[in-house]
Amino acid sequence: MSKKILFIVTSNAQMGAGGKVTGIWAEELAAPYYALLDAGCEVDLASPKGGAVPLDPGSVKAVGSNPAEVDRFLTDIQAKQKTANTLRAAEVNAANYDAIFFPGGHGTMWDLPVDAGVTQAVEAAFAASKVIASVCHGAAGLVTAKRADGQSIVAGKRVNSFTDAEEAAAGLTNVVPFLLESRLRELGGAFVGAANWQAFAIRDGNLITGQNPASSTLVAKHVIDALRAA
Repeated sequence: MSKKILFIVTSNAQMGAGGKVTGIWAEELAAPYYALLDAGCEVDLASPKGGAVPLDPGSVKAVGSNPAEVDRFLTDIQAKQKTANTLRAAEVNAANYDAIFFPGGHGTMWDLPVDAGVTQAVEAAFAASKVIASVCHGAAGLVTAKRADGQSIVAGKRVNSFTDAEEAAAGLTNVVPFLLESRLRELGGAFVGAANWQAFAIRDGNLITGQNPASSTLVAKHVIDALRAA
């Protein structure tokens, strides 16, 4: 399957000014990256700032102690080069890609919603009926994108993300700038979720969203199915 996928990841390494260190949750990047790569896709990485992007240190252990895809990523020279040299989202032409994929990690909550380049990429992809996917906090990349009629791209769509209950369980309800599940509901999304930490993803047309790190591979499978059907 010869398809081009754009991963848009966070550039942000802190939970607010001077807050806890964060970044991309490694499994949410690595698992879909290899699922798509192994399916024959070409994968590029972009971020709001471009250049090097941070992995959340809480998501990375010594090689041999991580999920297999994370270990593979940490020892993959090409993958490491991509995370050290991401494209700048505002300079990427979404029309050149068949799908946009947003890995999560708490870092996304601070920079993806306020980056005009991210919003423009999602709006362009949506208008062109491209596949748009996110896992966990990656859905923060969807919240500012609008359809041609001015409504949110999630309005009337079945959607999912890291849930408010999971945020509470993580003890970060009062740390994040907004609650992702609540925001998706406010935007008119028909939120569908599973119990805390369960693997769950939902596809509504070309919009695919998953709940947490355990959902990463499931989201990727939905993306592959959507691309094959396109």
